[in-house]
Amino acid sequence: MPDIFIQRRDALRAAAAAMVALTGSSWAQSPGWPTKPVNLVVPFPAGGGTDAFARPLAAQFAKSTGKALIIDNRGGAGGTLGASFAAKAMPDGYNFFMGGTHHVIAPSVYARLDYDLERDFIPLALLASVPQVVVVNPRTVTAKTIQELIAELRRKPGSFNYASAGAGTSHHLAGELFKLQSNTFVTHIPYRGAGPALQDLIGGNVDMMFDGLGSSAAHIKGGRIKALMVSGNKRNASLPDVPCAAEVGLPDYNVTTWYGLWAPKNTPVEQQNHMIEEVRRLGRTDEIKAIWAQNGAEYGSLSKEQFAAMVSGEVKRWAQVVKASGAKIE
Repeated sequence: MPDIFIQRRDALRAAAAAMVALTGSSWAQSPGWPTKPVNLVVPFPAGGGTDAFARPLAAQFAKSTGKALIIDNRGGAGGTLGASFAAKAMPDGYNFFMGGTHHVIAPSVYARLDYDLERDFIPLALLASVPQVVVVNPRTVTAKTIQELIAELRRKPGSFNYASAGAGTSHHLAGELFKLQSNTFVTHIPYRGAGPALQDLIGGNVDMMFDGLGSSAAHIKGGRIKALMVSGNKRNASLPDVPCAAEVGLPDYNVTTWYGLWAPKNTPVEQQNHMIEEVRRLGRTDEIKAIWAQNGAEYGSLSKEQFAAMVSGEVKRWAQVVKASGAKIE
C-alpha cells in the first residue's frame, strides 16, 4: 500500500479518536441519545438532600454527553407534588424523576394521591443511600451526646421541636420512629423541603432534625449544626466520631435515606436503557465518587429489576412503620 494511503488512513483514525474524546464516551456508546436537553424533576426546593446528589449528577451528565440535564425543583406536600407532575410528563425518554424514601412512605400517610408510584413510574436505578443523622442546633440544645439529649427530652416532654422536609417524608417518619424507640416526645414542624428546614435549624428557629446525611454533612463539618447519632449499626466514614444507633442502645433505629431514578410509564425501553447506562457510567467517575464519599453516601449498584423489587419492599416496610407511629395526612 502506498505511503500516502497509509498516512491518510492513520490521519482519519486519529481524527475519529479525537472526535470521540471531544464528544464523550457516552456519544460513542449510545448514538442518537440524547439529542437535546434532558429534564429531571427533583420534588423538593434547592438545597435539600435530593438536590445535593442531583446537581453533581447533572454537571457530570453535561460533561459526559454534551447535553444539559435540567434540574426542575418542584417542592411541596412532602415531595408528592413533584412526583405528581413527573408522573404526567411526556414519556419520550427526555423526562425523568428523582425521588426516594419519601415516595415509598407517601402511599401510607396520604389519604389521597393522584399518582401511583408503582403503576405510573418505571424504576430505573438506585443513585445514592445515606444514613439518617440526628442533628441539633448547639445554641438551643445543650446536650453534647445522644444520651444527654434523650434524658433532656424525657425531662421536658414537648419542650423541643424537630424540623422535617414535610409531613410524610423520611425525616418525619425517622423522627416518629425515634420518639417511639426512645420513649420521648418532640413536636414535629414540617417544611416544604430539607433545604428550608435546615436553614431554620441553623438559624435556631427549630431545635433538631432527623436528616439524611447528604444534606447535613457540609453544615455539620462547618460547625453550624451538631451531629449526635447516625442511624444503623455502624459508624459512617465521613463522621467517624459520631456514634451509631446500635452503640447507644437503639439497635432497631435503622433508617436510611435513599434516592432513585424513575421514568414515566410508557417511556421506550431503549431510552430507559440509555439513561441507566449513563448514570452507571457517571457513578464510576472520580468526581461523583468524591462527592458521594464527602456526603457519607454509597452509589447504587442494583440492577433495574433489583431496584424495582427494593421499591416494592420499601413500600411495604414503611407501611408498617406508619401504622405503628399513627402518622396520617388527609
